[in-house]
Amino acid sequence: MKIRTRLLHSMLLALGLMHCAGALLAQMPQKASAAKVLQDLQKLNVLGSALYVAAHPDDENTRLIAYLANEKLYNTGYLAITRGDGGQNLIGPEIREGLGIIRTQELLQARRRDGGQQFFTRANDFGYSKTPAETFTIWDREQVLADMVWTIRKFRPDVMITRFPPDERAGHGHHSASAILAAEAFKAAADPKRFPEQLKHVEVWQPKRLLWNTGVWSFTSQEEFEKYGKELLKIDVGGYNPLLGKSYGEVAAESRSMHKSQGFGASGSRGTSIEYLQHTSGDKAQQELFEGVNTSWSRVKGSEKVQQLIQQAINNFKPTVPAAIVPTLIAARKELEKLPDSYWKRVKLEEIQDVLQESMGLYLEVTASDYAVAPGQPVTLQVEAINRSSTPVTLKRIQYSFASSDTTLDYNLKNNDPLKYSSSKTVPQGLPYSQPYWLREQGTLGMFAVKALQEVGLPENAPAAQATFSLQVAGELLQVQVPVVYKRTDPVEGEVYRPFIVTPPVFVNLRQQVLMFANGEPKQVQVLVKAGKDNIKGELKLAMPKGWRSEPAAAPFELASKGAEQSIRFMVYPPKKQQEAQLQAIATVGGKTYSQGLSEINYSHIPAQVTFPEATAKIVKLDLQKQGEKVAYLMGAGDDIPASLEQIGYNVTLLKDENMRLSYLQQFDAVILGVRAYNTVDRMRFYQPVLLDYVKQGGNLIVQYNTNHSLVVPNVAPYPLQLSRDRVAVEDAEVRLLAPNHPVLNTPNKITKRDFEGWVQERGLYFPNKWSEEFTPILSSNDPGEPARDGGLLVAKYGEGYYIYTGYSWFRELPAGVPGAYRLFANLISLGKAEGAASGKAQSAVK
Repeated sequence: MKIRTRLLHSMLLALGLMHCAGALLAQMPQKASAAKVLQDLQKLNVLGSALYVAAHPDDENTRLIAYLANEKLYNTGYLAITRGDGGQNLIGPEIREGLGIIRTQELLQARRRDGGQQFFTRANDFGYSKTPAETFTIWDREQVLADMVWTIRKFRPDVMITRFPPDERAGHGHHSASAILAAEAFKAAADPKRFPEQLKHVEVWQPKRLLWNTGVWSFTSQEEFEKYGKELLKIDVGGYNPLLGKSYGEVAAESRSMHKSQGFGASGSRGTSIEYLQHTSGDKAQQELFEGVNTSWSRVKGSEKVQQLIQQAINNFKPTVPAAIVPTLIAARKELEKLPDSYWKRVKLEEIQDVLQESMGLYLEVTASDYAVAPGQPVTLQVEAINRSSTPVTLKRIQYSFASSDTTLDYNLKNNDPLKYSSSKTVPQGLPYSQPYWLREQGTLGMFAVKALQEVGLPENAPAAQATFSLQVAGELLQVQVPVVYKRTDPVEGEVYRPFIVTPPVFVNLRQQVLMFANGEPKQVQVLVKAGKDNIKGELKLAMPKGWRSEPAAAPFELASKGAEQSIRFMVYPPKKQQEAQLQAIATVGGKTYSQGLSEINYSHIPAQVTFPEATAKIVKLDLQKQGEKVAYLMGAGDDIPASLEQIGYNVTLLKDENMRLSYLQQFDAVILGVRAYNTVDRMRFYQPVLLDYVKQGGNLIVQYNTNHSLVVPNVAPYPLQLSRDRVAVEDAEVRLLAPNHPVLNTPNKITKRDFEGWVQERGLYFPNKWSEEFTPILSSNDPGEPARDGGLLVAKYGEGYYIYTGYSWFRELPAGVPGAYRLFANLISLGKAEGAASGKAQSAVK
């Protein structure tokens, strides 16, 4: 099993090189087994490509991708319209752009396992959408279509496949929109009048056919499927690949299990597995997916000798001496270079070079002494090159993408005799920072701003620095490009790689992204200044609009060494009236200003990611009253609500298993369950009786949204309550007050419709659609053209306390600093406190 694991790992690292710039940025250099070499040899004789299209990370069919990439050996890509920024995160607190970065890397990890390549458009996942019409009011439809056409023209798929139909069966506006756009792009890519500016770099391209990857789920019944399913194209993707040592169902499970932020771990399957495809556009296939598509070398004029030589290399391949095929591949490469320029010539030249490198066991690596360097600063590079074959190899020179001069070596790489040396280079001043390219400029709600056409579609940045090894192999010149990476030895994990990045010379990090001023008192704002290089000194100030002020107005800082930090505190004074504004931290060094922070995302299943967000915070002077001070919070899938509540003065305790007893909970004014607690906290089955006792004895329990599947207890409430998939996706949808006299809308804050202004992404999700008469529905809202959704906020008296179930998206609104959301949530926490106070006064009066 260890041998097969290494084989699969090394194989999939290499497959995405050509079309996924930077895909190996943080990965261990390729170490190919003989089985990997053989599979790549066989792929050299296959000239076909397929593009799978859907809306989000996790939408792709990993079984079909694994089958097409590894069984049929087609170049197989997945075009995700978005990066999944609008979803929920089951592994940490990141949402929006941070979640999009995580899911981008999860997709790349998935492709490294199933052999596919990854592409994106500039569309932003703004959240759930019910119809494509709504989606197209937020996405720039023409721009997304242009990006899809660009990808088609670059990747030149023979066959395109969509995951979803273009109608309501898709279940999500983004889903159906992806199918609608795929059909438009299928035709537009072949039209020279559409997006002609692209034709400076690519040619028009018409795929052979477009199909929809359907299944039993798209039919109303098994009987309907059996009746109409006969017309569908069927593919058995359940085969076993002896070179991988796995079935495609097993490979697909490993791929899908990379979507950890969505909780999509999957078990491998073995045996027959049928995929169904329905014809959409182009030439209809009767029996085979690539029917009528020439996938042999005969599609390249004059390539007969190339095909013969590659077949000769396959026939003569010996697993124990893989380098024996090098002379044959060199000859094939020479013949291919003689042919006129074409798409498949470029593709196969790169593939042949990869196989040459693999067959010789040629290991080339450049590692940096630090993972981050500021422009103008030196970096020490460690070079390692080794030829593990008897093939004559001479390393002529090394060129660095950021250096003005080459390193000339003319060194003979003898069999298994490594060349290792260090050199110092200076990162030039003009090198751009390693900010993800789609986050460099401010976009819109529906679109990222990307100006460079060549970057559109790439999953991530090209490497910040690259080294090109010029090698003479059996008399033929090869140029192999590798990314400069950072490597360290971990005492537990061993070799750990991460991307090499270019950073600003100084970072300014605000401790909070939202600052809520719940009364007229000033609030301390803490800024962490961090050095990106040695000997940094300057001045820090906070920029704020009129009516806000800070003390001091500015503060000096001095940092002697790279990585050093200095915490600077300001007192910020708010205006008298309720107001929303923005604060920005600005450092001035040597006459230049810097306002970017440093954010790291570290999870074991993806390479470490670094971004430089603008050091800004939303500041809100809030008209807020609250009753009660102490709240307890039981985390579910993860959110930032506890920190948000602390912003407005609550003392928040995060509950642990040992705290879940009645005597402990009774000290709190409210107990709050985090999002999806009943889906993700297995011990809720034991906590539930304690929590209901807490309510019965006078406590206040606030339960946030859960999905209606995978509940760890059958009943989440003390009374009958049925969860559904009902949601209100439009964030500015009208909210109606169903119980205007209820305490939750009046005490201590008077809630009006103005409190529902400025909400972000959505109103709420997974509302209950049935409940018993003990519950009082408080609010009603709905998306356009839909019936009223009254189950978003339900309150029931239970014993002496209150049970509250709410599907409104507090986990988005509170961290975003929405004033009305804070006012209403404070009322939820305060519920019952006025009654208790009144009861206490009455008892005192009697005494």
